[in-house]
Parts: sequence; C-alpha cells; structure tokens
Amino acid sequence: MTSSEIRKKFLNFFQEKQHKIVPSAPMVIKDDPTLMFTNAGMNQFKDYFLGNKKAEATRVTDTQKCLRVSGKHNDLEEVGHDTYHHTMFEMLGNWSFGDYFKKEAIAWSWELLTEIYKLPKERLYVTVFEGDKADNIPFDQEAYDFWKGHIDESRILKGDKSDNFWEMGDTGPCGPASEIHVDLRDEADIAKIPGKDLVNNDHPLVVEIWNLVFIQFNRDLLTVNLPLD
Repeated sequence: MTSSEIRKKFLNFFQEKQHKIVPSAPMVIKDDPTLMFTNAGMNQFKDYFLGNKKAEATRVTDTQKCLRVSGKHNDLEEVGHDTYHHTMFEMLGNWSFGDYFKKEAIAWSWELLTEIYKLPKERLYVTVFEGDKADNIPFDQEAYDFWKGHIDESRILKGDKSDNFWEMGDTGPCGPASEIHVDLRDEADIAKIPGKDLVNNDHPLVVEIWNLVFIQFNRDLLTVNLPLD
C-alpha cells in the first residue's frame, strides 16, 4: 500500500464518519508565540480546544505537514538512531470539538486498522496512561475499559507520562494518550519474545502507528490538572 493510498483511505474513512476534510496548516506558525513551527496535527486547532474560537465543524479530519526541529517536540537528536523518528513528516488526524470522545475514537481507530488496512489483530498492542501522582492525574480507566471491548486485556499495557501523556508545549492543551503498536517481526522472533515486552523499548519492528490523544486538560505554569470546560 502506497502512502497516497494510506492517506486516501484514512480521509475517506473519517469523511464517511461525518468528518469535514480540512487542509494542512502552514508549517511556519504566524500567530502563536509559544511555537516556532507546526510540530503536531493539533496546532491549528489550539484555539478550538481552549474555547477561544468556535470550530466550523465539530468533526474534522486532515493530513498535517509537521516540522520538529525546535521546542518540546524536537526530533533532531533522535534522527538516525531508529527507524521512525523524522524531522519533517505528515500526520494524519481525526478531531472532535465537543462531539465524540474516547469511546468513538478508540472504536474507529480499531475499525480502520483492522478492517480497512487489514492489519492482523494478533499483532497489535495498545497502551493507556497509568496516571501521575506528582501532577495529580489519575489512571485513564475510561480508555482502558473501552479498549477491553476490542482487544484482550493482555494486550493493553500501561504507560507513564513520557509515553502516554501528550503536551504540545510547557503550557496549553494536553491530556492522556492511548497508543497503538504493531509487531512486524517474523513468527520465530515472536515465539522467543512476546511483543508486549518490546512495546516502547526502541525495537525497530515493534513500533507505534497511532497515538490517540484525549485533550482534556490545560496546563498552566503551576499545575496540569485543570479540566477543559
């Protein structure tokens, strides 16, 4: 499957789920002093999540050109050390502004990967945020429970803040994340070491393919646990 086919299937899938397809934002950000470049798909939607602007559509899908060479999300020092870090790349995304949340996002990601892209279910693992006492953020029980409806609990792994909590910058919208990983190794290697032992351990063939970010907090300079209205 080519990159064009992957992109087309993604956008068409979410368009059928009543998402409006919107264009990529510029990589050079003009009106946000907190960021030098667009480093994630949500950048152009920041004001919607903060309630500063009203979204034209409550469901949106896009393909965003990203550049990660500065700031919090800087991949420069990772390039060349693994098979999946890049400085310039394209990020496919589906977005909800006051419409659906974890239940639908989890169900649709599973449907797209297993029924449209035809990835084998037995090669997939998911992670959920384990919580963080220092920031007073609880374990994401809600995401865990929704995932149990799609995948065996043995394939649902808990991750800490470094892997399963998403922040764009030192302040601003943020929240727990749920990653989906695929094990691309051959059967002989899988028989030796189960894929769950290699998730988020820098293995070149056990890689993250989707990050579901649940933006439900707004970090200020003092604390992260400020629920968005």
